[in-house]
Amino acid sequence: MAGRFAPRPRPPHSTVSGGRAAVPAAAGASQVPPGGPERVRAWAPDEPLDLGLVLGPLRRGPGDPTFRAMPDGSVWRASRTPLGPGTLRVFVRGGQVCGQAWGPGAEWLLDQLPELLGAADEPAAFAPRHRLLALARHRRPGLRLTRTGLVLESLIPSVLEQKVTTLEAYAAWRTLVRAYGEPAPGPVPVPMHVMPAPRAWALIPSWDWHRAGVDDKRASTVLRAVRVAARLEEATAMPPAAARQRLEVVPGIGPWTSAETVQRSHGAADEVTVGDLHLPGIVGFALAGNRDADDAEMLRLLEPYAGQRHRAARLILLSGRIPPRRAPRMPLRDMGRL
Repeated sequence: MAGRFAPRPRPPHSTVSGGRAAVPAAAGASQVPPGGPERVRAWAPDEPLDLGLVLGPLRRGPGDPTFRAMPDGSVWRASRTPLGPGTLRVFVRGGQVCGQAWGPGAEWLLDQLPELLGAADEPAAFAPRHRLLALARHRRPGLRLTRTGLVLESLIPSVLEQKVTTLEAYAAWRTLVRAYGEPAPGPVPVPMHVMPAPRAWALIPSWDWHRAGVDDKRASTVLRAVRVAARLEEATAMPPAAARQRLEVVPGIGPWTSAETVQRSHGAADEVTVGDLHLPGIVGFALAGNRDADDAEMLRLLEPYAGQRHRAARLILLSGRIPPRRAPRMPLRDMGRL
């Protein structure tokens, strides 16, 4: 979790300050890409909103073929929706967030746009009780928790991230989506792909999993998940805790993976990641100066933020207060050569 939610440089003009305030248009944002969008929607948020902070957790590494953040401040996503593949471009213009979408899933993506940008989130429910959290919230007023309404697109990359470095997981996701996904519809600015359909995941041969650096355990978990894809996608209509229970019925999906999934699919403000290699030490160091904190200590420190523990963890990560490194990075393994 720690690496994926760390702050990244924000592109210019990717922040909207609210429904009444005007923001300079992103460079090129008023221009319609060649070919014209199939669907267009504008939405004015009631609270400050930072596109990079809201949508950043959906990005699986700098080369993610399903996600692109452009220099003009726009964000592009390629998704497999209940209506089919679709591409969404989101950008800020004036006091509004604008969405353009292409493909069979375009209408679904635009219907989902406000929730994707945190319309269902309640940041005012968070009451910081630590100076670091208060400062982090003050400095990041545009933080909202995204809700994608899609389970598999967050579940599968989370499975690939089990017990490996983020670099290895990102490389596996990138390799498999490019090889077995389909080109994203619309006039995408760079080559993008929609992640494979469940059947396509199920037909990936064992040697291609191996070449992508995915061991048999993680590959088998993905295969078990895609066999019950429809049942897992139904979890978007459930409360986060119930959704996690359904996900964890699948062998190989545990508390870490289910939490990482519902944080994105449901915008779950309270589902803190347990079992992470780095997060307990980061939370312990930030709130109590204890870099050796374990999961139990992390949960104890976050107990005052019950109902908002995931938001508290994100604010801690965004604060930049992390313990200094004591050991070299975990070495990368090339499973394709084993």
